[in-house]
Amino acid sequence: MSKKFPNILFFGIDSLRRDRMSLYGYPKLTTPHIDAFLAEDSIVFDNMFSPSIPTTPGYASMLSGKDCFGTNVVALRHEGGYLPDMKTLPQVLEENGYNTTCVNYGGFPGFSKYLEYPVTWGSFGEGRSKKAESLNSVAVPELERLAAEDKPFMLFLRHMDPHSPYLPPEPFERMFYAGDENDPNNHSLDPVYDFLPFRDYFCSWFPPKCTDAEYICAQYDGAIAYMDASIRIILDKLEYLGIADDTIVVFTSDHGETLYDHDCYFDHHSMYDNCLIVPLAIKFGKGCKKYFRGCKHVQTYAYEKDIMPTILAMLGIETDVKFDGRNLFDVLDGKVPEEPECYITEATWMRKHGWRTPEWKLMVALEPDFHFKPEIELYNLIEDPKENHNVADKYPEVVELLKKRMLDHVAKREKETGRTAPIYTNLNWNGFGRPFTSSEEAYNTMHIGNPDDAKKLQEIKKKG
Repeated sequence: MSKKFPNILFFGIDSLRRDRMSLYGYPKLTTPHIDAFLAEDSIVFDNMFSPSIPTTPGYASMLSGKDCFGTNVVALRHEGGYLPDMKTLPQVLEENGYNTTCVNYGGFPGFSKYLEYPVTWGSFGEGRSKKAESLNSVAVPELERLAAEDKPFMLFLRHMDPHSPYLPPEPFERMFYAGDENDPNNHSLDPVYDFLPFRDYFCSWFPPKCTDAEYICAQYDGAIAYMDASIRIILDKLEYLGIADDTIVVFTSDHGETLYDHDCYFDHHSMYDNCLIVPLAIKFGKGCKKYFRGCKHVQTYAYEKDIMPTILAMLGIETDVKFDGRNLFDVLDGKVPEEPECYITEATWMRKHGWRTPEWKLMVALEPDFHFKPEIELYNLIEDPKENHNVADKYPEVVELLKKRMLDHVAKREKETGRTAPIYTNLNWNGFGRPFTSSEEAYNTMHIGNPDDAKKLQEIKKKG
């Protein structure tokens, strides 16, 4: 093959939490095709996190090698575009002879070509959502076109299947559920229907008369399994085109998802681990065998900011970009230290920041949230991994210790970037131009009414 560098096929999936993937030990077989594909010549990171929730900061970090201070992005409704000097992965690849394509709606900065696909998501009455097949209808012809060129390529695919509304087509909608979703004696969805800010949205895509929260959770699993089956078509196309050995394949996500967790319900706001945990798996191409460690899962802590420097190191491409992230293979080799602790932020439906260690999670609200949660939350991740027991009052000394680490880190990064931390400056994060002064105000103001509203919030513009 005449191409100098391997191709990159990048699955940047939206809203995929790793603990719902059979790849990561989930007992339901949600990702059998991805699992089989990664059974050889691959590495899977078991401690991969997306520290800044939600979509906009997640993808910004993923494609730039920067943390939220480096991108200056923390809010879903980010204003002002991307920093003019922020060079992204596709831009660096283009400088080294790559074709780059992003299949999405909206876009991310730096790709030479953007292709939108019809997003088949809507209300329950509009029918089941064939999101992945819709993406394939655009991605497969583009893969064929790129493979025929005499240049290496990066093809970035943003699958939306794990993002609500969860409406996978048959037979996936009942693959993981055998009960009666309309059981009148089941009241598990009562608090969901009572949550005013999201109630109209849920009612638009939940099946009429649905009472069982487990049914909705099973739809999330079914959507992942449907996406996995559709991804198999793309992976088989690599083989058919004869480029599988010349292609590095990456699987990751911008953030996780809240299902029936923490009263946040079928969305991806908060900083609980269900929103922070995402997959990172890499299938090696022949040109990257020097990094091959055998097929294994590794426990190294990894973050979105590490993806770009790791990929460029695998390709042997040097750049003048000053990354906040690290080449993860240097971490595995002990050349640079691990980072088991991280600064975390959330600015979707509430504005908070915090600090996560392997043992503790601190969350600090910067304004009252619409869930009426306390200003300070502290969880012992060893004794309480599901974060159900706030122990801030029990361990005030731990709160103060972690708060100091967090604020010291903020001050350090502000000094290094020459900017105030974006969690302090993105004050229109909620779209209303003002911070909330009470939980009642937030609860009565924030609202999402239908799938069109949700879709508009996800349309990332091609800025920067």
